[in-house]
Amino acid sequence: MGLSVHPVPGLPEFSPGDDLAAAIAAAAPWLADGDVLVVTSKVVAKVEGRLVPVAPGEDREAARQRAIDGETVRVVARRGPLRIVETRHGWVVAAAGIDASNVAGDALVLLPEDADASARRLRARLAELLGVDVAVVVSDTFGRTWREGLTDVAVGAAGIAALTDFRGTVDAHGNRLETTQVAVVDELAAAADLVKGKLAGLPVAVVRGWAAPAPAEDTGTRPLVRLGPGDLFRFGTRDLVPSRRPAAEVVPRPGDLDAVAEAFRVAAAALPDFPVVLRYGGGDGVVDVHLPERATVTTALNLGAVLGAVVVQLHAEGWATRWEPVGTPGGSSLVGRLWLGSTPA
Repeated sequence: MGLSVHPVPGLPEFSPGDDLAAAIAAAAPWLADGDVLVVTSKVVAKVEGRLVPVAPGEDREAARQRAIDGETVRVVARRGPLRIVETRHGWVVAAAGIDASNVAGDALVLLPEDADASARRLRARLAELLGVDVAVVVSDTFGRTWREGLTDVAVGAAGIAALTDFRGTVDAHGNRLETTQVAVVDELAAAADLVKGKLAGLPVAVVRGWAAPAPAEDTGTRPLVRLGPGDLFRFGTRDLVPSRRPAAEVVPRPGDLDAVAEAFRVAAAALPDFPVVLRYGGGDGVVDVHLPERATVTTALNLGAVLGAVVVQLHAEGWATRWEPVGTPGGSSLVGRLWLGSTPA
């Protein structure tokens, strides 16, 4: 059985407080059990009041940058005014997903506070209004690393498993699949966008024929978030260096000396050979950095380059750091102390 994708025309321009489910029910009374309703995050955010007002005469771009600051928990990369950030939801997206299109000039649209919860409410309300059991996907437009063009992905879901997990199954050639998980809700969001479009004023579509049963536990889109140990691209670009702020307080954790030694080995692999001596600094989480010879301008410059690479490497491995330079009275070889560990909870 194939899939079909149907736009839902006749919907109004939405405002805070509007009954989105009632409007959809009136425009699509033909909804049936098993359908997947795909709703753009913008209309969900509008009815939930997730708008940032732009005052008359205020610079809209400056307001947008402030809104990005408010929605950002981590800057992943930046270039000029463009920022790729991690939002409070766990999404890594340009400009924190804040939209300035398809909205009046006196406002900006944020992502929904909790799009999974929004999807669950919409699903339950449609069951009341139409007596149907549908899945709901809340979609938003994301860019894709190393690929031009945009596509819609899911930022919220209810009544449907976000991933279809093929790990452990065997293909037709007898190969066991080790990592294959299909982001079904992203594929449905992208399919729905083919009939919604960006300029057609159609924020809702229905995908019919997807017969997957509702999951036993409705976890929404949380399984799609890849952060922590699974994120291979968290650190390491030149755009991230400004975000390596020293930690105000560092709590010791095991493995500090091994981590510093490995970080110096990694740094030395990319830089000219440069001798550095490491010693415990008399306390947990403190490593003294020594030069074999008295510091000169050249050795100071070389050490600065190496230390910069070391700090980036340590942050990439999840360590918090603080560097404290130390003078070299009497020709001491000690040039500074590197504190590393974790930030306090």
